[in-house]
Amino acid sequence: MKTDLPYLERDEDRHGNPRVYVRRHGRRIRIKVAEGTADFAVAYSEALKALGARQSAAPALPTHPKGTLGWLGAQYFASREFAGIAKDSQRARRSCLEDCFREPLSDDDRDPMGNCPLRFVSTQKIRRLVDLRADQHGAAANRRKHLSALCAWGVDHDYLSANPARDVRTIKAATGGFYTWSIADVEQFLARFPIGTKPALALALLLFTGARRQDMVTFGRQHVRDGWIRYVPKKTLYRRRTVSQKPLLPVLANIIAASPCGSLTFLETARGKPFTPAGFGNWFRDRCNEAGLPLCTAHGLKKAGATLAAENGATASQLMAMFDWSTISQAKVYTDAADRKKLAGEAMGLIDLGQSANENCRTDIVAPKLTAGNQ
Repeated sequence: MKTDLPYLERDEDRHGNPRVYVRRHGRRIRIKVAEGTADFAVAYSEALKALGARQSAAPALPTHPKGTLGWLGAQYFASREFAGIAKDSQRARRSCLEDCFREPLSDDDRDPMGNCPLRFVSTQKIRRLVDLRADQHGAAANRRKHLSALCAWGVDHDYLSANPARDVRTIKAATGGFYTWSIADVEQFLARFPIGTKPALALALLLFTGARRQDMVTFGRQHVRDGWIRYVPKKTLYRRRTVSQKPLLPVLANIIAASPCGSLTFLETARGKPFTPAGFGNWFRDRCNEAGLPLCTAHGLKKAGATLAAENGATASQLMAMFDWSTISQAKVYTDAADRKKLAGEAMGLIDLGQSANENCRTDIVAPKLTAGNQ
């Protein structure tokens, strides 16, 4: 959606992609974020300031007519419920929804979906928005999830009579998600980054606390008391403020003692500042590459911990406490897999060609055929 603001100019690159600039007194600054978003307004203001232009007021974002899907989004973004969501989640959800608002109504109608009156927002229209990202399973799932949250809020506040996203389904991708580290992978990583280095400390904090990356990067000595690590998980902060408590395992305590640690957080950047979650993810990704582990990620270590715990007998309830999961379904992914592995190990030996309780199974005929090729 184009904006009508002072000093803006537009052109196209050699591939025909549109570009937007703020131009003043022969100088120009390119704005690389999508028009019509809050990030665009911020970037526009910063460009004006850099070019020495006066700003009598913050630039007005394009608004959608009252009673439309985009208007509902604006009410939702200003709501107390949305404000209670973690900042990172707010940005991701808002970006996803605003992207939906910019999509055309149909192949024949290029008016943005954000201008669609709420009475015409149907399951079919929501399904189309989701299907536009069908080639990207994660993006499609996020569209469905965030549109459903928006519409559910609209129902609760009497803007909608029903949730049109409720019956929309995304195609489940045949994927196991992030690669799960093996013990051999951990050993290979530590061979490249031994105990006493920052990468080894990062690996230990991820593996032996069960914490999410966004929580782990905040850990410092202030979180440890009487041999326990205490913190409030950020992902569920907007729903509850329950303190998560994990024992500081001796192996982790020894690694922390042998490692360079910061004053506020155990892990610090090269500039002596705490990592951001995204910054840490990129940094750790590079360290995995240096160790010759291109498939390994920070999240994959959490999966490795859950897998090992389940295979060693942890219950679903224990896994929920260990990894700060809200529902038992996530824990059962690991306990069910561990049970299947155990049952397979116990039962595979029953495939015995030398005996059978079924008289119709002629092992005296089958067995020689299977073994003949090995003679």
